[in-house]
Amino acid sequence: MAFSMNLRVQYYDTDKMMVVYHVNYIRYFHTVRTEYFRAAGYPYSDMENEDFQMPVLSVAADFKTPAVYDELVTVSCKITKLAPASMEFDYEIRNAETGELHVTGHSRHGFTSRNLRPIPLKKKCPEIYAFIEELYRSESKEQE
Repeated sequence: MAFSMNLRVQYYDTDKMMVVYHVNYIRYFHTVRTEYFRAAGYPYSDMENEDFQMPVLSVAADFKTPAVYDELVTVSCKITKLAPASMEFDYEIRNAETGELHVTGHSRHGFTSRNLRPIPLKKKCPEIYAFIEELYRSESKEQE
């Protein structure tokens, strides 16, 4: 995966069985995606200042094994598709110590202005598009 970070499962992330409540994995996807762009040098806040947003169009998660309270997990993401009006990510969540796979996931995001109107990102925000395209290309090269 292109970018990974560790998170500690907090008590408030769990349900009565002390395992991560399923919707919180989606929040973990959001966190790693946000931190990926920040680490690469272009935080979401800078993108939004340029009238650009990436709303979620679809998201899915496949649950393999549960993560539990106080467990250290590694959350990873990579860009899997870049199109003129959208992009897609894949995710993995694993136990940070054993590598046990907990969850895989996928999300698709549109490129919009603040008012959620679709935009041709390459034309409207060429610097942001070039930045994302370079990340995507570098990830594609890593897979070869």
